[in-house]
Amino acid sequence: MRATTTAVLLLGLLAGCGERAPQKTRMELKDVPPDILKVAKEKLPGVTFDSAYKEPNGSYELRGKAKTGKVQEIDIRPDGTVEEIE
Repeated sequence: MRATTTAVLLLGLLAGCGERAPQKTRMELKDVPPDILKVAKEKLPGVTFDSAYKEPNGSYELRGKAKTGKVQEIDIRPDGTVEEIE
């Protein structure tokens, strides 16, 4: 009985409290700050952006397609610094 109780407690600890890591939040392109959108357009000219997300750390992720059809993504910090371009 004691071994079963210990196993259940250990399993509970390993599984955590059921909390998930913060997720990014989808947002409308019109709600992206103009200076962030400007940086995205400067760094990825010719890309038509169609979706935007706000990251838990405050950064913005914008996605769109180049004229070739390739999907492009850019992550930009609130201060306008580019974190990553994919």
